[in-house]
Amino acid sequence: MTANQNITEISVERIKETIPDGSSIGNDIILFDRFADVPLPTENCRMRSLFLALCTSGKAKYTLDTKERTVEANDVIIINEGQVVGDYLLSRDCSGIAIIFSYDFFYDIISSVRELPQLFLFSRTHPVFHLEEEEAECIKEYFYLIRKKVDGNANHFRKEVVSTLIRSLIYDVSNAIYRIQQVGTTKNTHAEHIFTNFMKLLEQNFRTERRVGWYAEQLCITPKYLSESVKAVSKRRPNEWIENYVTMEIRVLLKNTPLTIKEIAQQLNFANQSFLGKYFKEHVGMSPKEYRRS
Repeated sequence: MTANQNITEISVERIKETIPDGSSIGNDIILFDRFADVPLPTENCRMRSLFLALCTSGKAKYTLDTKERTVEANDVIIINEGQVVGDYLLSRDCSGIAIIFSYDFFYDIISSVRELPQLFLFSRTHPVFHLEEEEAECIKEYFYLIRKKVDGNANHFRKEVVSTLIRSLIYDVSNAIYRIQQVGTTKNTHAEHIFTNFMKLLEQNFRTERRVGWYAEQLCITPKYLSESVKAVSKRRPNEWIENYVTMEIRVLLKNTPLTIKEIAQQLNFANQSFLGKYFKEHVGMSPKEYRRS
């Protein structure tokens, strides 16, 4: 525990403390058009946000959860919440663009979109993947348009416009992922297959099932084997993934719907409103009412 507590955490809010005048909207999103400007510390740091980047020239190296990764031109980089990144090294000619999202903002954007969890799943096991030239050019066009809209403070609907553009960007990145998956050049390990199947089940059933044993039963394996496989691939145990999905759904419903807390509890198969309140406060640190007011 001590080691984890000493790891610097990277969030949009913390980055803005270093670069207060960057292209950003609140503590939701910040953009960089040069890799060298991303204020990553020299030591290992844990992401408390989603990092999406495209290398446009040169090479880079970094470690992700202690495993070394190499990046070249037209490679996409995705670093998810909770992952530890460090030991980064940029070549002199390395350049690229990057967007860092808060997780609340990112999931608000994709919460109503079907199949986008494939992006999330793929990036857990393939945090670096290559784009065709046309795909890379499309991502760059999105980036500069998004940055222009982010900097357009006079637009009353700025955040809504940016959210729509980001959703389109993610669709195109996801389309590239489907192309890569269809080529089938990467042979997944058995643990990766279990992780992928678990996440698909979770996406479909987290609103009604929160028991690790239930998911293991559906996959015809023991809860222990499920836990070991998921942890090996994602560095998280199944119960942590379940908690993440459930609390994120509660957040989305609290912020974006007029549903009462009782109605949300019914939708997510909690015994009653009180059980949901205890669950949410345990994992988020505040009550549903406090979160809705914040």
